[in-house]
Amino acid sequence: MTKRSSWALPYAIFLVMFVALPLILIMFYAFRDASGAFTFGNFTKFFTDTDTIETFALSLEVAIENTAICILLGYPAAWILANKKLNKSAVTIVLFIMPMWINALMRTLATAELFNVLGFQLGKGTLLIGMVYDYLPFMIYPIYNILEKMDKSYAEAASDLGATPWQVFWKVQVPLSMPGVISGIMMVFMPTVSTFAISEFLTNNKIKLFGTIIQENINSSMWNYGAALSLVMLVIIGITSLLQDNKKDVSGGIV
Repeated sequence: MTKRSSWALPYAIFLVMFVALPLILIMFYAFRDASGAFTFGNFTKFFTDTDTIETFALSLEVAIENTAICILLGYPAAWILANKKLNKSAVTIVLFIMPMWINALMRTLATAELFNVLGFQLGKGTLLIGMVYDYLPFMIYPIYNILEKMDKSYAEAASDLGATPWQVFWKVQVPLSMPGVISGIMMVFMPTVSTFAISEFLTNNKIKLFGTIIQENINSSMWNYGAALSLVMLVIIGITSLLQDNKKDVSGGIV
């Protein structure tokens, strides 16, 4: 065994134990019924169960709304952080990124307690506020990373050619920062679809998301149906990742 192979061995073992084997188990249970016989019934149940489809649609709706809000708030924040004229202290960056260092469950519980103290009615509004609070740093950081490392000569050249500050921003900086935006969308959208703790604590179980349905089936020992729902989620994540890679290939240029 070569030195390079010996270095790769721990990573290979990790991938097999914590990626490949769990995925194989999910696929095994997803295509089995309670008796262990092969079946597509779990997937048929998903596509014919009105409640599950409605929950899935609601999860997508909430994920789209949360992602849109995070983009609207995150891009200006990232732009300010990356602008040396507006942000002259590294402390500001730390304050924006700090929530990422705190356990997500602790942040959610603290937010729920804050809503209770303020007397807010728990529902979709508080759910979106909590999700934006939890996931906004994951939108800001990749966009900031791109903007901070962006070659400033493109913007300077556009200005020299007579472009207004708005044209420089919209025609130069936004296209060049799209890889960061797409990464941020992935880091916000997919966890929002699959989460269950945030909706449980911030709506007092009034709103169920797709992750909640999976959790309830697993907790009720309905492994087969829960595995099928998890596999559906994995397929969605896979498709979204492929679309992300394709968009990264065609984005990042000046239009």
